[in-house]
Amino acid sequence: MYTDFFPWLRLEQTPGVGPRTAHKLLAAFGLPQQIFSCSFEQLALEVGPRIAKALLLPPSTALLALAEKTQTWCQIPNNHVLTLADAAYPSALLEIPDPPVILYAKGCIDLLSARGIGVVGSRHATAHGIRNAELFSETLSQAGLTISSGLAAGIDAAAHEGALRGRASTVAVIGTGADIVYPARNRQLAHVIAERGCIVSEYALGTPAVAANFPRRNRLIAGLSLGVLVIEAAAQSGSLITARMAVEQGREVFAIPGSIHSPLAKGCHQLIKQGAKLVESAHDILEELQFSLPQHQALSDRTPDSDLLQVNIPAQGLLAKIPFDPTPLDALALLSSLDIASLNAQLLDLELTGKIEVLPGALYRRLG
Repeated sequence: MYTDFFPWLRLEQTPGVGPRTAHKLLAAFGLPQQIFSCSFEQLALEVGPRIAKALLLPPSTALLALAEKTQTWCQIPNNHVLTLADAAYPSALLEIPDPPVILYAKGCIDLLSARGIGVVGSRHATAHGIRNAELFSETLSQAGLTISSGLAAGIDAAAHEGALRGRASTVAVIGTGADIVYPARNRQLAHVIAERGCIVSEYALGTPAVAANFPRRNRLIAGLSLGVLVIEAAAQSGSLITARMAVEQGREVFAIPGSIHSPLAKGCHQLIKQGAKLVESAHDILEELQFSLPQHQALSDRTPDSDLLQVNIPAQGLLAKIPFDPTPLDALALLSSLDIASLNAQLLDLELTGKIEVLPGALYRRLG
């Protein structure tokens, strides 16, 4: 009943067989059906006696149950299982050292082969970072680049939401089975992506959220993309893993700089020092990739002056004096020459209209 994908699933689920070992076996013996027809001696010469013995064990009850579950899942509209032998398997992933043997996808699988950009960053992003992720992703999507990210909280979720407002949509590369949404707070977003974009995983159905799986899925975000944009990353951020993998795969790396005082700018500054392209607008990325902009003005290129029109007149004057670096209230009082009551009232107005951000320790900074 599930003869098409079962040998691939059996290969993928064999203990000790990861993508690299699977590729070694496929290169030596051909399709999975041929691998399982080999003798112990033939297999042991390629992968050693332990894995050879595991490959020759009969399918377990658990494996048969997983195959049955996968078959049922595939019968749901827009659910797909793609093996390395499928024409719809994204060719970009065939360029990386360890493409998954199987991909489980929900939604429009054509997006897996579309030209795109990976957008990653901190799970604990600032309001400024969230806004950048949304606007950059919307503009890049509107220009025709599909946005790939990891469906995590923070920058990832904002990137998906921005991309869904553009014409090229988005791909969510997840670190669980394709039948699980993690984190749960992104359930509604995942539902929209499955309808209007694509969710993809290399992990078998039912695979829970395991910490080690998320760094591994980052190589697929990079692999599906022409380049990776990093927005807000701490010095030890997982986003830097994605950037490193992008470099190893021959992809471009872009980074948005931030305040020298912000811990979430350290990772981006580190990447820029190492050769990543500093970007200030979506134009920079499109220019580097030789993409043309849409005729109308991109959302991420709105000027601060146009944003001032949404703020009351007194607060406009204050906003022009607020630095982009975190600044304490007493310093703002000196800069503005306002009494504390008036200052607090105008700061509240600016915060509510999204023009400034209030940071821990009663620090304020202007959002670009």
